[in-house]
Amino acid sequence: MTKTDHIATTAQTIRRLDRNTIAAAAIVAVLVTLQIVYASIADLRTDEAYYWTWSKENVLSFLDHPPMIAWFVRFGTSIFGDTNFGARFGGLLAMWIAQGLMADIVWRQTRDRFVVLLAIVMPQAALEFGLFGSRILPDAAMIPFAVAMVWALVRLADTGDGRWWLAAGMFGGLALLSKFTAVLLVPGVLAFALIPQWRARWLGSLYPWAALLIAAVIFSPVVYWNWLHEWAGFRFQFVRVNADHGVSLRTVLDFIGLQAGLVGPLLFPVALGGSMMLAWRGYRQLDPVFILLSTCALAPFAFFLWRSLSLRVGDTWPMLIWPFAFAATAINLALISKQPQTNWWLRTAQGWAVAAVLLGAALNAGAFYYYAISSAPGLGSRDPVGKELGYRDVALRAKEAADKAGATWIATVNYRLYAMLRWHLKDSIPVVQVTERSRYLGFNDSKAKAAVASGPGLYVDTEPGEGNIIETGTSAVVSVVGGSERVWRGVVIDRFIFKTIRNWKPDLSPPRDTLFYNWHPLG
Repeated sequence: MTKTDHIATTAQTIRRLDRNTIAAAAIVAVLVTLQIVYASIADLRTDEAYYWTWSKENVLSFLDHPPMIAWFVRFGTSIFGDTNFGARFGGLLAMWIAQGLMADIVWRQTRDRFVVLLAIVMPQAALEFGLFGSRILPDAAMIPFAVAMVWALVRLADTGDGRWWLAAGMFGGLALLSKFTAVLLVPGVLAFALIPQWRARWLGSLYPWAALLIAAVIFSPVVYWNWLHEWAGFRFQFVRVNADHGVSLRTVLDFIGLQAGLVGPLLFPVALGGSMMLAWRGYRQLDPVFILLSTCALAPFAFFLWRSLSLRVGDTWPMLIWPFAFAATAINLALISKQPQTNWWLRTAQGWAVAAVLLGAALNAGAFYYYAISSAPGLGSRDPVGKELGYRDVALRAKEAADKAGATWIATVNYRLYAMLRWHLKDSIPVVQVTERSRYLGFNDSKAKAAVASGPGLYVDTEPGEGNIIETGTSAVVSVVGGSERVWRGVVIDRFIFKTIRNWKPDLSPPRDTLFYNWHPLG
């Protein structure tokens, strides 16, 4: 090749990269805009409102999760108020930071602008991280710290400077302070430290052990809170993780189908396949970064696939997998492009990745139109988003009924309903969940206790409303005073009955071995 031909080829490559950069930037800009708009106009779902109630408390931990998500919500609402966007801002910002760190990992490993662009676009193209990435989730708090931990270990591999272990320990502790699922990254970290040739060096160094100590110290408030409350949070998670309903092909298919829907029908197999290929390269070459990224994706995936044999895996539980899978896929594509390939699949791998991103972007746009613009009921009461909406009218009607009846507090026996009533009423009247009080250990209940002591309550009950614990297990005298329907796009989701409560006051700090304490009547 002559010098002129080389210059022409280089110029053509730069023009192609510029076009790719512009296209990727445009896709990301559109998807981020949809994220922000959706976060602002879409009402909070039940678990989101539940985590918002946590942000109003000053406790070290919670029954369901560690405290980080409450701090994220409080950060956002301190800036934008108790609005949809305010409650979601901290999580949105955290996910954007995680994507930036992931892109930096890919850049340091490949120096390939094209695959870095893919690494940036892939999470935005996945519904779980794109449009629905605006949700308030403990995962949204955990993922940036988990990615930062892996990023620090990548820097360790690049520089050989043991001090990066300390940063990794800090970020690992913060990830655990966000969600217990972060423990699923331990196999990846162990493989990173023990399988490459450097294992003797790090096993004999104080840095990894100091990192472990740092992580333990950061996580210690959760341990202390659990010690104070008879290990309630750990017991809660143990029961959930070890639930066994018998082997079922249906739950496995549910897990696979859910991931295909939330990650993308093309992006899911592309990312999973890319992780497997990078694992094959990493373990053959004993490359620490390849081992780390691929194992941080594949070990949690294998765990959830195994659990899906006998348990329905929640839609957000596997979110931890995909940032590492996207990074692994991008790096693997860069490696493929540098080698002549005779295999059809490998020759078309880049095209499949681009197609997966484009399809994912289109699905995000379609989901935005459906949930933010359209008024079509779609799946109606079975719609995964719609079935959690429509509480505002119920809350307002409940407040009206309470005012007319002279009730000074509102009672529920369901934490989701409790959270939605608090969110929509903004504590204009105390709302109390009289059951599952272990969910509210350490909460400041002074206003609720004063309201309960000062007058009758209004019980918001779901129809048919027979046989509930308030009416069958207490001395309460109840009287029906009204009702309401929860409606989404003309479809009735739930019906509620409003009942006054007299002759009984709930104990907001009941003994542990009672139906009013446990998070489940049989728990």
